[in-house]
Amino acid sequence: MSSTVESRTDVARAVACYNRASFNNRLPPVTKIRFYTGAPDKLRATCLLSNKAMQSGLRVMVSTPDEAMTTTLDKMLWTYPGIAFMPHGRTNDPAAATLPVLVDHLSDNFPHHDLLISLHPTTPAFFSRFEHLVEIVGLDDEDKRLGRERFALYRNRGYELQHFDLSQNEGV
Repeated sequence: MSSTVESRTDVARAVACYNRASFNNRLPPVTKIRFYTGAPDKLRATCLLSNKAMQSGLRVMVSTPDEAMTTTLDKMLWTYPGIAFMPHGRTNDPAAATLPVLVDHLSDNFPHHDLLISLHPTTPAFFSRFEHLVEIVGLDDEDKRLGRERFALYRNRGYELQHFDLSQNEGV
């Protein structure tokens, strides 16, 4: 009988230790998703939002669907904003872990996970690794349709969604 009591005591101690462990009853953060619709120029909107996020202390990963868009956006970031410099690079850059803005289309191996700006027509499989996701939707009908599909997918999965209409903002 004594060994049964000791076994129960050991189990109780193990459970108490498990409960006190570093888990602190916290769930992992859930990605917060923002949709920016009505963007007359998705790449310009990406530059603007990347700059605002960087100024707020967030590190940004911009994921593009192909090399052409990555190259175009990379060139735009060298001159945006016109009166400042936005340090940026690609995920394979040796300094990638220290850069506040990364742009790439090949990798899903990211050195930071603050903010993902997705320029993909579909939901990126890796979006939930990030604390924040920004989806930018342009003015053409196909982009709007695909944006609505992504919005519905996130909503149906229970993500917190925010919507901002860029067509109401003259600055983008």
